[in-house]
Amino acid sequence: MKRYIFLFLVLLSVCTMQAQRVRVTAPKHVAVGEEFQVEYTVYTQDIHRFQLGKLSGGLEKVYGPATSSQSNFQFIDGHASSSSSVSFTYVFVATRKGMLSIGPARINVNGQELASTPVRVSASGSANVSRAASGGGYYDPQDDPRSPATTISSKDLFIKVSANKTTVYEQEPVLLTYKVYTTKNLRQLMGKMPDLAGFLVQEVDLPQQKTFHRERVGNRVYNCVTWSEYVMYPQMTGTLKVPSLTFHGIIQESNGFNPFEAFGIDGGTTNIKKNIVAPGLSVKVLPLPARPADFSGGVGHFNLSAQLNKKEVKAGDPVTIRVVVSGTGNLKLIRQPVIQLPKGFEAYDVKTTDKTQLTTKGAEGNMIYDQVVVPRQEGVVSIPPVKLCYYDLAQKRYVTLQTAPMDLKVARGDGTAKDILSVDLPNEDILPLKTGDSSLDKVGNLFFGSAVYYVLLILLLGTGGILSFCYRDRFAHRVDMVLKRGKNANRIASGRLHEAELLMLKNKNLEFYDEVLQTLWGYAADKLNLPVEQLSRDNISGQLDKISVSKEVIGNYIAAIDECEFERYAPGDEKGNMKRTLGTAMKAIADMEEAIKGTNPPARKKHLCFLLVCLSVCSLQLSAQTKADVDKMYQKGNYQQAVRGYEKLLKQGESAALYYNLGNSYYRLDNIPHAVLSYERAQLLAPSDEDIRFNLQLAQSKTIDNLTPESEMFFVTWYKALVNFLSVDCWAFLSLACLFLSLAALVVYLFVESDSFRKAAKAAVPVFFFLFLLDTFFAVQQVYLLDSDDHGIIMSSSAVVRKTPDQQSAEAFILHEGSKVRIIDHSMSQWTEIQLSDGRQGWVRTRHIEAI
Repeated sequence: MKRYIFLFLVLLSVCTMQAQRVRVTAPKHVAVGEEFQVEYTVYTQDIHRFQLGKLSGGLEKVYGPATSSQSNFQFIDGHASSSSSVSFTYVFVATRKGMLSIGPARINVNGQELASTPVRVSASGSANVSRAASGGGYYDPQDDPRSPATTISSKDLFIKVSANKTTVYEQEPVLLTYKVYTTKNLRQLMGKMPDLAGFLVQEVDLPQQKTFHRERVGNRVYNCVTWSEYVMYPQMTGTLKVPSLTFHGIIQESNGFNPFEAFGIDGGTTNIKKNIVAPGLSVKVLPLPARPADFSGGVGHFNLSAQLNKKEVKAGDPVTIRVVVSGTGNLKLIRQPVIQLPKGFEAYDVKTTDKTQLTTKGAEGNMIYDQVVVPRQEGVVSIPPVKLCYYDLAQKRYVTLQTAPMDLKVARGDGTAKDILSVDLPNEDILPLKTGDSSLDKVGNLFFGSAVYYVLLILLLGTGGILSFCYRDRFAHRVDMVLKRGKNANRIASGRLHEAELLMLKNKNLEFYDEVLQTLWGYAADKLNLPVEQLSRDNISGQLDKISVSKEVIGNYIAAIDECEFERYAPGDEKGNMKRTLGTAMKAIADMEEAIKGTNPPARKKHLCFLLVCLSVCSLQLSAQTKADVDKMYQKGNYQQAVRGYEKLLKQGESAALYYNLGNSYYRLDNIPHAVLSYERAQLLAPSDEDIRFNLQLAQSKTIDNLTPESEMFFVTWYKALVNFLSVDCWAFLSLACLFLSLAALVVYLFVESDSFRKAAKAAVPVFFFLFLLDTFFAVQQVYLLDSDDHGIIMSSSAVVRKTPDQQSAEAFILHEGSKVRIIDHSMSQWTEIQLSDGRQGWVRTRHIEAI
């Protein structure tokens, strides 16, 4: 035993001698009841274990450790040096006055034990046992502030119970919240909400993975988390009790200082069971005022709308009357609105669809009531208004909502009876994802109308006018190797940079730098038509200066060559140096390309293509892999993660495939308005895509409002379908192709001696030229339709459309989530004027709508 004590003392002395590598920061004087911070800084990153020293009586750990690390790198005279440190921060509180101490902390660094200097703190004043906030109800009068650290008192772990309202009306939702506060390592907490007498209770969905945050209560800092929330609907008046609730917790505690831990003997941890009582509370429920005879039982704020799925039918054909109650409150407890049908109607059972979600304000969303009726008598029939009486919490009075009468024109029937189930939607599913790579495009950033398009158009038309004069010159131009060499400089440089990237991935640094250096010299030789023996920095600078390239671009290009030669032998992070060198070379070549041909619109387009090729060398596989990963998330059923993934990809660039896949993800989550919005944006980018059109129509069939489009002549419908058969750029490319074929036929007609070929070419010239004009016209028409097609989607569960942009204005009609509207005026910040497909107009709050 004495030998073990001797070995321990020797090891302790060795650790003390090495304590200069551990810095301790702590105050010398504190007040009793005041929290203070102690920070241990270890100047290394290779820490395997940190053990806090033993606490003397009168000290209590409130929080810790909070760990942070820092690294510094610097270069001095070409030599790299680095330093790093790790900090462990604790928060303590003194519970009695006197000299208090914390023993040396033990740190294991690469198998070597270090020890810090002990901490000594002088505490003065008297103990303040009421240092926490009053009213929390978590102090126990029998708690001893001098209890050992392993004793878990009501000030170390407690639960606060709160209600957002303590005085409510009957049926008014109340939010009940259980919030946990702890200074200990809480590993598990179990508790079941009891049945509450007089309440209808629904639990709010909270994340299963609890995330703690820090919150100060009085003078102490706690880790706290909202453990559970419930929405309660009082069903009776008077004072209703929420009883206290006992939670069963498990706290994991360290066994404290272990002197034999340095010899590999771990003291371990202990699981302590603790019952935590959440206090009860009372809610005073007031009775509603004298209830009208037609009171629906609704309490909150609601809207009411009604519509027919058809305006004209034959006698004996089924019609669906849809009544929608939307808003916030006790939506699920409202009695179904009654539809007063005139004589001559046969009614069937009402189908109720619940499209609500539980929020902290109660149930929010829409309750949809569909009733199928069959008219038996012909003529124009008026269906009386539907009424709903509820108690409005904001106005503190009963409000009666009433829809407009609905007119139905019933024609003479054919005597055949139809199955009423035929009015139900077909049981179809959306089409699958679009997998693989997707080309990026954006509405408004089109090839048609761009500088490149006009340059190609002018070249083709100009070639046709001067073909007979410049044919031989154009042939000589094609075989001019000097021009060809300069033209291919970008492509050759891009390919060599790709080879350099592969060498970088294989960690072949010498070969990498050789390849990048040869790329820079080779690009300059090809672009400036310089032989190898004349390649030098001065010659390159002189030649570039002659063609008016800015000195900044020249300097950056020469600097890229110098950096490549320097980084080949520079110390430090080889991977980081190679990646930086590759990026510098890419930027230098791209800037040079823009500077040499910046005044030529086609050259600017080639520059952008070169940048895209170079960037794709480093990121194309990663981007494709990222989209493939998001596709796999969707296929595995992780639709929420897929939504986040597709939205992140869309920030990098828009494409029809990404919007289409995003719409599928929202559809699977039953988020119909976002699904419709995504499909609409996909259709703008690819109007001829049948998959997008099918999924969009299916998503629109799930919306609440039945908006009948304005009637138009059949040939107008055919014309729009023909214009949208291809995208704008497809029409543009097709028009240029037809113009090229027309010129090719002209060449055949002018220079081929065969009579048969000449006759065919003579007929082909006007045909292809006419097709060129027709395709161009379709592209222009589609751009016009896109520019004038300013639409939006209603994103709120319900939106009241008013006659003027004023909250006090009369209500025109009500729209629900997913409805598509035309935006007429969006010049006001809070109001937007809209028009429906059936011609109705009005003003809606801007926050309820999102433009496509």
